[in-house]
Amino acid sequence: MPHYGYSFEGFDPSVHVRASGREVNVSPKAAREIAVTIKGMQLPKAIDLLEQVEAKKMPIAFRRHKLKVGHRSELQGFPTGSYPVRAAKAYLEVLHNLEGNSEFKGLDTDRVRIIHAAGYAGKTTKDYTPRAFGRSSPNFHQLVHIEVVGKEV
Repeated sequence: MPHYGYSFEGFDPSVHVRASGREVNVSPKAAREIAVTIKGMQLPKAIDLLEQVEAKKMPIAFRRHKLKVGHRSELQGFPTGSYPVRAAKAYLEVLHNLEGNSEFKGLDTDRVRIIHAAGYAGKTTKDYTPRAFGRSSPNFHQLVHIEVVGKEV
C-alpha cells in the first residue's frame, strides 16, 4: 500500500481536519477548477454547491482552462463555466469524508471552513485502442489526487 503525503504544509491535528481521494478517474482540469471554487467556503455551503453542480443547476467557473468553454448566465464576475459532474461527485465523496472526520474529532461541522483544496495529476493509466491494419492509438487516462483540509472557525 503506498503512502501518500499532503500538499498542505503546517497541519496541526488538534485544529485541522483533512480528507483525500487518491487516483480518482476525473478530469484534472475540472478538479483544479472545483478546488479553486470551494476553497474558503463553509463545508455545508460547498456540499450544497457541488450537489447543484451534479444536478446541472449551477456551473463551476473555469478561470484557467477557459478556451472553447461556453458562457453561463448563472455565473457572476467570470463568464466561462461548465458542469463537471464526475469531478463534482468525486469531490462530494471527499467532502462527506471530511464531514465525518470533523464529527469524529468533535468539531462543529457547520463551522468548518475549507482552508485548502487541491486537485492535481496522479499516475497515468495507459490503454490502447485497436485500429485498422494492425495499428493502435493511445488512449491514456490521467488520474487525479483530491485533497481537502478544513478548520473550525
